[in-house]
Amino acid sequence: MNQQLPTDQFDATDAASNAPLICFSHLRWDFVLQRPQHLMQRFGRDRQVFYFEEYIPTDHHLAYLEYHPFAGTEIVAVRPRIPHWWDEAAREQALAGLLDTMLRLHRIVAPVLWFYSPMMFSFAKHVEASVVVYDCMDELANFRFAPPRLAELEAELLNRADVVFTGGASLFAAKRGRHDNIHAFPSSVDVSHFAKARGATAPAGDLASIPGPRLGFYGVIDERIDMALLEQVAKARPNWSLVMVGPLAKIEQRDLPRVANLHFLGQRNYADLPAYLAGWDVALMPFAINDATRFISPTKTPEYLAAGVPVVSTPITDVVSEYGALDAVRIASTAEDFIAQCELALKLKQADWLPSVDDKLAAMSWDQTFRQMSHLIDKAAGQDRSFMRAPAIRNSQRRSAYDVVIVGAGFAGSVLAERLAADGGQRVLLCDRRNHIAGNAYDKLDAAGILVHQYGPHIFHTNSDDIVSYLSRFTAWRPYEHRVLAAVGDQRVPMPINRTTLNMLYNLKLGCDADAEEFLRSRAEPISELRSSRDVVINQIGSELYRTFFEGYTRKQWGLDPSQLDKAVTSRVPTRHNEDDRYFLDSFQAMPLHGYTAMFENMLDHDNIDLALGVDFEDIRAEKLAPRTIYTGPIDEYFGHRFGALPYRSLAFRHETLDQRRFQPVAVVNFPDEAVPYTRITEYKHLTGQVHRQTSISYEFPQDGGDPYYPIPRPENAALYKQYAALAQTHPEVSFVGRLGTYKYYNMDQVVGQALAHYRRMNLGVTTAAEAMS
Repeated sequence: MNQQLPTDQFDATDAASNAPLICFSHLRWDFVLQRPQHLMQRFGRDRQVFYFEEYIPTDHHLAYLEYHPFAGTEIVAVRPRIPHWWDEAAREQALAGLLDTMLRLHRIVAPVLWFYSPMMFSFAKHVEASVVVYDCMDELANFRFAPPRLAELEAELLNRADVVFTGGASLFAAKRGRHDNIHAFPSSVDVSHFAKARGATAPAGDLASIPGPRLGFYGVIDERIDMALLEQVAKARPNWSLVMVGPLAKIEQRDLPRVANLHFLGQRNYADLPAYLAGWDVALMPFAINDATRFISPTKTPEYLAAGVPVVSTPITDVVSEYGALDAVRIASTAEDFIAQCELALKLKQADWLPSVDDKLAAMSWDQTFRQMSHLIDKAAGQDRSFMRAPAIRNSQRRSAYDVVIVGAGFAGSVLAERLAADGGQRVLLCDRRNHIAGNAYDKLDAAGILVHQYGPHIFHTNSDDIVSYLSRFTAWRPYEHRVLAAVGDQRVPMPINRTTLNMLYNLKLGCDADAEEFLRSRAEPISELRSSRDVVINQIGSELYRTFFEGYTRKQWGLDPSQLDKAVTSRVPTRHNEDDRYFLDSFQAMPLHGYTAMFENMLDHDNIDLALGVDFEDIRAEKLAPRTIYTGPIDEYFGHRFGALPYRSLAFRHETLDQRRFQPVAVVNFPDEAVPYTRITEYKHLTGQVHRQTSISYEFPQDGGDPYYPIPRPENAALYKQYAALAQTHPEVSFVGRLGTYKYYNMDQVVGQALAHYRRMNLGVTTAAEAMS
């Protein structure tokens, strides 16, 4: 039968491309009207749509295609017929050949390929497409009789897809780490269609003989339906009529409960559903809680509500999270509670709950979903492989005289250069021995066109509105909350340690903050006097967690045992009693929209600033180009290591580009095991939001030699620095700013804050070296 959607008004102008669309679906077009049919009907308004269904066995000796055009639309259902005795290899070869024949006969070039079933990707993967879409409505691998190859083919499809859509929030959460361009689209609803039930005076004809009150369900009846629950409810309330509308799938008539007041009516047309809803007093969603229902986001929930019928459901995750706060939606975990919630729903007055439901449904139309998906598909079709332009960094000719020379083009030096030039009207020479600006925050496009951080991941976070306001002059922002996992054996657990970490490591079920706090307290080993990093961690969480997460990692990171390091090192790594897995808790967490280098380029784009990149300060020092110097390099280096070299820990990186879309579920995975030579792996597309068929990662190796990264927090090092700080006070013409200039680790926002504060002091005439370092 040719089911047609009601004619709705929508604007298709967002769909810039009219390329033919081939939708591969495991659902028959005329089986049950679900998400594929709703969307394809709309896409079919401005392009040819072929709805390619799963094959049907035939007694014919050859494979062939059936074409089923639908009047008034550009939709053609394509039904492959394959001899029933052919094996899988022969079927795959035949389906690929039939698809090629269809493309040739209809002169289809570079279509949009849209997959609902990964199994169908196996014979269509060879087709050149303008865009490949994977619309993942359910976790099909969890369904009964799922094909063995499904997981393998889904992995291939995810790697090939240009854009991925999921059903509800839970499925999105499960899949989001597997693709770089994935978007959640929970259930939508055609409100005007189902609202017909509100004003209907008579229910569907075959309900007339079924006495009320009637409690109904429509949809596919399969292993997701809790048959035992239906039987219990029907037997406990013989005066209720339970009405089940829909086709059976993967179960037989003999599997259905036999109770007099439980009625299975079979499949009905989409157009007739409002008439059935008009005859129901309560709508049911009696889903079993099993693997097949773990990630479902039932479309029928908003459809029931649009019809003006209250809903009683088992605790399906997406139903609870999306609708559980509505008075019209009741959630029940047991048969007894299900019955009680049905009784409460029968007493509800529609006028009390319908306004809040209508407010929610107003933003859930299929037309809106279609427009959003169209935009994302068009964007994927035009995705610029380069992601962003390469910054046009300029290296200016030095002039004869400057007001100030700034050494180091990282955060400290660049912020001060911008303030002195733009606000102070001073002529600035900014030099850096590296051939680029942005210091360690420097990012660039690698050979594959992926934006990477050359010197390891830099994540911006701050609690300072002033710092955000200042940097926002030079960049827009991409919201980003950093999450880190730690590799412990085969597990990847949240870091910092939180309640989820503990539950995963110890197979616990700590249910609240107090439980986690008590568990950690029981593990803690109090130490009376905290002297080292080791003492801090063991005092807080005990020896076992210390060895698991901190001992090996710290030894690799610092080249020292934690017992040799100042206690301040591990004070920066908190533990939590809740499930918050964000690495930082600052009020502002974001990444520069086009990268750090582009932000620095904007910051330094001023006529009063000259850049001398690839120039060592020592090579121009004797020229005395300015009466004042701001030095952001190592303070001991400025003084020729007069008292000895200040120790630093350095880093080496191994950058790789992989021929896959995702490598790991979060941007950074730590490796605390001392036997693993690197400390962490970073995948940069998580940080930047870039969409690209490949992904770039870096392995991080701490080492002694190389560029200075981290001042080593030891008492003797602090004493050595004080000697240099005292010497700096005898040189009022030089200011020492930043991490290296003050031998202290700062986050990026702290460096910006220090530089801005130094500029304010300069304006007040407070510019001695000592005050610059305060």
